[in-house]
Amino acid sequence: MPPEIPVPVNENLPPRPSGRGRVLRNRVVETVLSACLVTTVAAGAAVAAYASSQRAASGDPAAQPVSEAEELRLGYFGNLTHAPALVGLETGIFDDELGSTSLSTHAFNAGPAAIEALNAGAIDATFIGPNPAINSFIQSEGESLRVVAGATSGGAQLVVRAGIDEPEDLRGATLATPQLGNTQDVALRTWLSDNGLTTGTGNPGDVLITPTENALSLQLFSSGDLDGAWVPEPWAARLVLEAGGTVLVDEKDLWPGGRFPTTLLVVAADYLTRHPEQVKALLRGELRSVEWLAAKTGEAGNTAEAAQVLNRGLESAQAKPLPDAVMGRALSHLEFTQDPLSNSLEQLLADGIAAGTATEYDIDGIVDLTLLNEVRAESALAPIPATAQREGDGSS
Repeated sequence: MPPEIPVPVNENLPPRPSGRGRVLRNRVVETVLSACLVTTVAAGAAVAAYASSQRAASGDPAAQPVSEAEELRLGYFGNLTHAPALVGLETGIFDDELGSTSLSTHAFNAGPAAIEALNAGAIDATFIGPNPAINSFIQSEGESLRVVAGATSGGAQLVVRAGIDEPEDLRGATLATPQLGNTQDVALRTWLSDNGLTTGTGNPGDVLITPTENALSLQLFSSGDLDGAWVPEPWAARLVLEAGGTVLVDEKDLWPGGRFPTTLLVVAADYLTRHPEQVKALLRGELRSVEWLAAKTGEAGNTAEAAQVLNRGLESAQAKPLPDAVMGRALSHLEFTQDPLSNSLEQLLADGIAAGTATEYDIDGIVDLTLLNEVRAESALAPIPATAQREGDGSS
């Protein structure tokens, strides 16, 4: 991988007062939610009602017949945090592993939209950030989906304009996130609250957060109409290298060991029950994609080939191909792994509750790594525990 391009990072940023290492269930919610969140809650009620009706109509999902699936409909985003998906699609790895099962794809901009599609039955599986996945599990009373693997750790930053050097400088600022309630949106609201800054959507608070599509955030930031954005790669790299932004917060600095899930692979619970062989095929494809990325982006790898494949994938998702400098910087902040870092999910739920985008719920059972570990055993790889966040174990 090309050497990382130096990025100005605020060295004096105070550590998170509360610490990422423990779950904080009683944080005061300082966010005033807009009509957007009311819509989200209403959608959650619809999800729960749908799940209930499906149970009533078909009985226990475990009783559903197992069968071959003619199709697997997969969601993903045009971001480098979804690189395992981009590689699996562009190299034909997923098609190869799925064999006679047809693969169709749907590209999304942010997690809540992908979850809506999954809950509506429009897709069967999706690469997605953890917070929307957690919300869907809660709103469906544990019926909608299962996390079957991780995909990416890291690669999310708060990039700001010149003159913003510490949290206090953000008073009166306007910041963007990809979508209300998505993983970066929750992270920003949590960090601002931890630093004594209130946020709002209808009522601005100390900082106004405007959920904005990533490409538009770059445009608004470049024109001076936005003070910063908490975004995934490659958008953080583009804000820095193309728009002159400065990294105020690298999210990895907020987590023990610098590891946190940016992208997971989730499957609709009913599809997982009825079509386990297709899910295993998808997981084999993801494992091959993760290993391909490790080989191509490592010190002895062919980064030019990796960049070519990833840029084709971005274009297929209607995203802009990246110049070498942006690609190199973005990849240097990402770790591709099938480990979902399950221990972090309780903390992410607590953050969502504090931000007002999630409700209290027992998420035990959201992670099911049974098929993943069967796939890993086929390649003589160590199993990934569903409840342990491991550091430095070298797992793919």
